[in-house]
Amino acid sequence: MLLGVIADDFTGASDIANTLAKGQSGEGGLVTSQFMGIPDQDAAPQVEAGVISLKSRSVAPEAAINDSLAALAWLQAQGCRQFVFKYCSTFDSTEQGNIGPVGEALAAALGVKGVVACPAFPAMGRTVYQGHLFVNDRLLNQSGMENHPLTPMRDANIRRWLRLQSQTDVGLVSTPTVHMGAEAIQSALKANADEGNTLVIVDAVSNNDLVLIGKACAEAPLLTGGSGIALGLASNFIAKGLATGKTGAFSGKQGPEAILAGSCSGATREQIDNHAREHPVLAISVDDVMAGRTTASDVVAFISANHGKAPLAYSSGTPEQVNIAQQRYGRDTVSEKLDGLFAQTAKDLVSHGVQRLVVAGGETSGAVALALGLGELAIGPEVSPGVPVLFSRQKEITLALKSGNFGGPMFFTDALSALAGGNHP
Repeated sequence: MLLGVIADDFTGASDIANTLAKGQSGEGGLVTSQFMGIPDQDAAPQVEAGVISLKSRSVAPEAAINDSLAALAWLQAQGCRQFVFKYCSTFDSTEQGNIGPVGEALAAALGVKGVVACPAFPAMGRTVYQGHLFVNDRLLNQSGMENHPLTPMRDANIRRWLRLQSQTDVGLVSTPTVHMGAEAIQSALKANADEGNTLVIVDAVSNNDLVLIGKACAEAPLLTGGSGIALGLASNFIAKGLATGKTGAFSGKQGPEAILAGSCSGATREQIDNHAREHPVLAISVDDVMAGRTTASDVVAFISANHGKAPLAYSSGTPEQVNIAQQRYGRDTVSEKLDGLFAQTAKDLVSHGVQRLVVAGGETSGAVALALGLGELAIGPEVSPGVPVLFSRQKEITLALKSGNFGGPMFFTDALSALAGGNHP
């Protein structure tokens, strides 16, 4: 294995796995597998990039550090030459962590400073300019992320936000330096390392900026960022003759389908509304789940009764509705109950023969993936930017795991088509 990725959630892991498998401009990347948790055995010898999916974004910083260091140890044992700590392109974290603590712990384990921190993903409108994170034309804290139920982002100055989480100062490589090219970026990172800065925010407003950062970091042991930070990394290994750029084929699954959505993002709510116009949907009430009036068996019964019609079951609401539920029952209690419901539902659906499963929401996807115990998943074609087809070589199942804000208006039908091996927009 050449490259190892430690991702702090499951949809983010799929996102960067997609980038590595596709490569720069889609010309061919690395043979990539996504692992659902830290594996207990070695990867297949043909795997060139391994992406470990952790559920460490919203746990205590100490737990996130321990899990990430354990993932690093496994990837080192596979022979990886470079490592990436992948977090969300909206820098999802609190003032206490977990991006800073995990990034510094990995840097310390590898003995490096001056490590890139860049969440930019221009294809999804996430850009970094002068250390500030934008979502399309809005600062992060004006994009809706300020209302995130678990990691509300109230400051677009991610250098300042990261400094709150970090033990050392946080550097900045700004846009003018990035546009000077890879050597200038490399020199700026070294200068930050010499000053003792462990993590360094690096601006990126375009894919070309990310490619330049990748070239500058061809020999860097560690990078951190969103999936875009990997845009130029596969080509580094191909240029050295260490990888061929040829990845495997995907034929699709035609079996029964199900869609589960636990995201409250505006994009997912719009996708649910669009899907409901032509397909059966089941709205899951938080109050009913908390009272035990809605269980996994109820959701499974709805899905089973509507096979062939792209059935969708969801628990989603506006920020105001989410806030009311959290105040009534407690944030962690609500999250645990809903994750448990979707996890058990997914297990039961697969045992009933479902072969195509689409899941929306990072926390929901993590709960489902862990419950299914799928282990290693290969990376198939891209459904939409940041969302690939995932398929198991051992089990009869294909998946698409989507972050809340990802995907177009008709994402759910597009994803089911892609899982079947069909064409999609």
